[in-house]
Amino acid sequence: MKKSELRKLISDYTLLKIKSKKHDVNKKLKEIEHRYFHETGRNIFDAID
Repeated sequence: MKKSELRKLISDYTLLKIKSKKHDVNKKLKEIEHRYFHETGRNIFDAID
């Protein structure tokens, strides 16, 4: 996976976190977390900091 694709995953995750206050997006968040971990071996929380 390219760096640009990883950055896209991080931005999608951040936007969904903002939307999660009004909508239930937990399933989508879990999918992004799993995909990021599978590709990098790290948690997405570390990349957001």
